[in-house]
Amino acid sequence: MSRSVLIVDDDPAYRAAVRALLEADGAYAVSEAVSGAAAVAAVARGERPDIVLLDLGLPGENAFSVTRELKTLAADMVLVLCSVREADEFAARIARSPAAGFLAKDRLSVRALSDLAGRGP
Repeated sequence: MSRSVLIVDDDPAYRAAVRALLEADGAYAVSEAVSGAAAVAAVARGERPDIVLLDLGLPGENAFSVTRELKTLAADMVLVLCSVREADEFAARIARSPAAGFLAKDRLSVRALSDLAGRGP
């Protein structure tokens, strides 16, 4: 049975590439949001993905605030932060956030996401 993933990223090409990667073997059913606000609205409306893959670099938004809002709405969702930048730049904030962890965008794979999401609640 596939798990559901909500990709939250402002780059449509990145969302499409991640969707193709995650849906290729049927392990994940993917939905998308173009912003943190759109993701929060979707979850508030009742969408409950198993995993949220959230870009740290969303324009005009604080991804760490978005993670807190999402966890308030659905405590059992696994939140995974991602960025083109390295985790050490955000390490302290990631550690304090409700996210299960961080994946660099260039290292995202089905296995990496599955391994990290397995650590979530």
